[in-house]
Amino acid sequence: MIGRGLDVDGTIAREGAMSRVPDAFVGVVAAARARIVDAFGDGRLHSAYVYGSIPRGTARLGVSDLDLLLALHAEPTETDRLDAARIEQALDQSFDRIDGVGILLFSTRTLLSELERHDLGFFVACLCTPLLGDDLAEELPRYRPTALLARETNGDLSLALPEWGRQAARATTDNQRRGLSRLVARRIVRTGFTLVMPRWGGWTSDLTESAEVFGTYYPARAEHMLGAARIGRAPSADPAVLRRLVDDLGPWLAAEYTAVHGEKAARP
Repeated sequence: MIGRGLDVDGTIAREGAMSRVPDAFVGVVAAARARIVDAFGDGRLHSAYVYGSIPRGTARLGVSDLDLLLALHAEPTETDRLDAARIEQALDQSFDRIDGVGILLFSTRTLLSELERHDLGFFVACLCTPLLGDDLAEELPRYRPTALLARETNGDLSLALPEWGRQAARATTDNQRRGLSRLVARRIVRTGFTLVMPRWGGWTSDLTESAEVFGTYYPARAEHMLGAARIGRAPSADPAVLRRLVDDLGPWLAAEYTAVHGEKAARP
């Protein structure tokens, strides 16, 4: 790696590795592997991946969650989703060192499709660490920090904003507002980073670095984005925080993103 998240050829390096998993989380990952094999080892599973702070080596005890992706040979069914939910619940109950478990389910057909080449394909190839099975990254291209990648990863923020507003209005508990503020803040920071990614010429998943990079190109919004990064790490139950994200920073960012990169290709 030559810096800014790139390999020596200028393509985006895979950000995680099993060797980077902190010692405190090795047992969690091993348990996840075993439970996935038990539940999906009947021929449904093509491969499994872990992503997020744990394979990046930045996970915090009792704060970080365990994020997994399962690539299935066929399109996910209700049975697949129920089996994944049981794994999520079992792991979350077994390890107090993690704060929740999330499992994404996709077919290999979707992950390797031309439509998802610069979204889910990039996600698997660069942001996911192989856990089980044959690595789909071998069938995907090497990626560079281009405007195409920016558009296809985060060019749909405007579609998410109305639903976030509805969820904020429905939220009645502090836990609900904290969970939503975390989700919204992280998405906004990552969108802010990919807005300037082609100009910066690199990749990072670190929230603080993402906000700082954004701020060098949009100084008038720098403090707003740094505040969003803080909320992404330490969620807030304050309704005013959600309103600022959903009603101010989010709409401005969505409009600027569309003006610079265009809109993400429509999904069926």
